[in-house]
Amino acid sequence: MRPISHYTSADRDSTQDIVLCFCFNCVYCCYLPVSSTVPKWVHQALAPVVVALEKYIPPPYAGEIRGMASLFGGSLSDIVILNFAYEISAFCTSIVAQDKNGSVYHGRNLDYPHPVLRNLTVNVVFLKNGEVAYRGTSFAGYVGLWTGQSPHKFTVSGDQRGSDHWWNWWKNFVSAFLLGRTPVSWLVRETLAEAENFQDAVMRLSKIPIITGVYYIVGGVRAGEGVVITRDRKGPADIWPLDPVNGGWYRVETNYDHWLPSRDPRRYAASKALNATGQDHINMDTLYQVLSQFPVCNGITVYTTTMSAAHPEKYRSLVRPQGCP
Repeated sequence: MRPISHYTSADRDSTQDIVLCFCFNCVYCCYLPVSSTVPKWVHQALAPVVVALEKYIPPPYAGEIRGMASLFGGSLSDIVILNFAYEISAFCTSIVAQDKNGSVYHGRNLDYPHPVLRNLTVNVVFLKNGEVAYRGTSFAGYVGLWTGQSPHKFTVSGDQRGSDHWWNWWKNFVSAFLLGRTPVSWLVRETLAEAENFQDAVMRLSKIPIITGVYYIVGGVRAGEGVVITRDRKGPADIWPLDPVNGGWYRVETNYDHWLPSRDPRRYAASKALNATGQDHINMDTLYQVLSQFPVCNGITVYTTTMSAAHPEKYRSLVRPQGCP
């Protein structure tokens, strides 16, 4: 039985169903600036995809995209374009850390240059046989996941690799359909749905071909279960695990390869804050404080998530006000 999904607004002051919280006008505000960057021939190439959606997009995504279009009152092509546009623009900071007792914590900021997304951020719960199979944080109209948790198994977040401009997203759209590769956020969701444990998740996220490079950050339920996977399209470029015995009790990933000299002030600020916190004092609250430091949290930060697979009830996503105080 495939898990079914239930959507609620991310923590603010409401947990109503998504159908009560969002309208297509809000989604369309995101679509307009994205659509204007797409070459005309890509719009034309999209026509057969929309006509025969299930031929080009696998289940359950095709059905969900149809459902989203119907729910928001928009066209199928609008929702398809939005879904692939989000695949390239996840500017982020992700942290996986282990305390002195071996507990693993995972946090992330998701940065995106469209402020309207603060009003479209939702927590998504996928149910199987009446129980939570996995959960995540996403955007209304989007079927993928960049942030998620499989209870008592693992947590995962994805960060864009490199600095490709967001308006070049359509190149990945073409790659997905011509080469049959998996969008990076779909692989996160599929891994949450199917992986049995931390090791299984790392294997899937490392080896399954994807449409573009990405960093997958994974946390488990046992000491030492934390890793940053640097991905090329065809496979792993690097695996960077926790190494608490030798002082590597945390890993910080932004949008650049960790072995290169840091040119990202977010990485430096996060590492400095973690060192000041110390392994003795790292927990969900102090991790949130680290993620709240400027410039780790900044003017385009949409939401912050803290999670721990060993304590799934503590999963929390908070929409950040613009300016991220």
